[in-house]
Amino acid sequence: MMKRFAMTIAASLIGMTIGLAISIPAYAVSKVDCDAVMSEINSGKTTKAVAADLKISASSVYKCKKKAKAAAKAAAASASPAAEAAPAAAAPDAKKP
Repeated sequence: MMKRFAMTIAASLIGMTIGLAISIPAYAVSKVDCDAVMSEINSGKTTKAVAADLKISASSVYKCKKKAKAAAKAAAASASPAAEAAPAAAAPDAKKP
């Protein structure tokens, strides 16, 4: 009798776990649109206001800010060596008589 009760409880728990996994809404799994977040931030809104407007967490807004800052830093770093290389390449031509 006790073994049958334990099996019934175990089967019920497995069923509830599967039901819960299926019932998680798809929007909760989707990624945050960082372009929209940065557009709102650049328009002068606060982090909390952007989070409330876009129905996302404040930490997601901070992650988008961090991602945008890293992208800007990478773009500046990749542009910097090219800018330094161009004058160096032009310098030998300038010295020719």
